[in-house]
Amino acid sequence: MIRLENLSKVYGDTKAVSGLDLHVPAGELFGFIGPNGAGKTTTIRMVGGLLAPSGGRVIIDGIDMARDPETAKRRIGLIPDRPFLYEKLTAMEFLKFTADLYQVEKNGWRQRAEGLLAMFVLDDRAHELIESFSHGMKQRLIMAAALLHQPPLLIVDEPMVGLDPRGIRMVRHLFRELAAAGTTIFMSTHTLKLAEDICDRIGIINAGRLIATGTIDQLKEAARVGAADLEAAFLTLTAGADEP
Repeated sequence: MIRLENLSKVYGDTKAVSGLDLHVPAGELFGFIGPNGAGKTTTIRMVGGLLAPSGGRVIIDGIDMARDPETAKRRIGLIPDRPFLYEKLTAMEFLKFTADLYQVEKNGWRQRAEGLLAMFVLDDRAHELIESFSHGMKQRLIMAAALLHQPPLLIVDEPMVGLDPRGIRMVRHLFRELAAAGTTIFMSTHTLKLAEDICDRIGIINAGRLIATGTIDQLKEAARVGAADLEAAFLTLTAGADEP
């Protein structure tokens, strides 16, 4: 579903991402972790088509992002780390706007929107202005919008920011359900316990380079940390990174 080939991004003299090669098959829940400034968000933005790479290719479901960005982006649902929304719209108006962007079937969008608002416990606020929403409510609304066109690929940057414990539990369960149904999820997170609990495989990026990929057990084996958790493997594999 995702294929990154020698992907690079350079800002002046700084190599934010350097020669990244990665394949994420359909239906996999892939975690993407790394120290601060390692290149996670830059990679997420290139995969989502928000940022043009300096070199290499992003291929989504067999479609080259550079050659046919519109078709590639239609296969993506993007959940950013900050919920940028049109706050003078109501929740339902924002979902209608999203449905129009993705050309969701005109006769079917409302039923799906109502179902998503109910899933994210926003149905009783559907006709209120978004500016009145809390951060957590805005985060849940952006998730609903990302799922509205039923994309085969979900790209997620720090999904749990601003969510309360009930929301976190609901999203964890939702991601596993989506992956089990065939949706590919590419998730960047600082929450190592979340990655350990729900991801099929994990990639670790450090100083712009992908330094390890594999299951939790494979990463522990590579780090030689025995029965320790993902955090121990992460700290060992990224030794020398500028950690807080």
